[in-house]
Amino acid sequence: MSEPLQLYSYWRSSAAYRVRIGLNLKGLPYEIVPVHLVQDGGQQHSEGYRAINPQELVPTLGHGQRRLGQSLAILEYLDEVWPDRPLLPATARARQRVRALALLVACDVHPLNNLRVLQYFEREWNVPQPERDAWVKHWITDGFAAAEALLAEHPSTGDFCEGETATLADCCLIPQIYNARRFGVDMAAYPTLARIEASCLALPAFDAARPENQPDAPAAR
Repeated sequence: MSEPLQLYSYWRSSAAYRVRIGLNLKGLPYEIVPVHLVQDGGQQHSEGYRAINPQELVPTLGHGQRRLGQSLAILEYLDEVWPDRPLLPATARARQRVRALALLVACDVHPLNNLRVLQYFEREWNVPQPERDAWVKHWITDGFAAAEALLAEHPSTGDFCEGETATLADCCLIPQIYNARRFGVDMAAYPTLARIEASCLALPAFDAARPENQPDAPAAR
């Protein structure tokens, strides 16, 4: 790899967490460039970062002169540029299943619980914290019920979402389970998801990507 990789990341961003997992699974070295989503009114809104990512979101992947946004698009880019240790399976059927499971999290659960949504509730409508927390838990449990049904007893489910190798689906699921635990979701209701989580977190690539193991995590200061 001739051009270095930089990941503009926030330690607790689940979208950035997905990309950290993917980079680690593929064995690609990268530099973390912290973007604090709360400090200074949110560093993602600064003029400097807006020039890097006009959406004012993390993650952004720097690859040479390129600045790449959207976590799932970044992960597929990694697979296309560095096809070794693929994040997507070999067959069209399996790739569709993995993408569907990934999108269940990335499109149907995560956007409803994103920081900017919760900040809007607080800023514009004065929604109290308990109601915001209930909103988050509702959409996580709604999505997890569907994910559990899709994964439990499915012949393609193995130690991971699809077979015996971690894929794009696992890159999305594990950060969302981290968020679920933050908001007090009882994972006992989702035994298949919890089992897959344990398989993933046993891998060094997932462990190194954990929020608490990031250079900008509060405990690391």
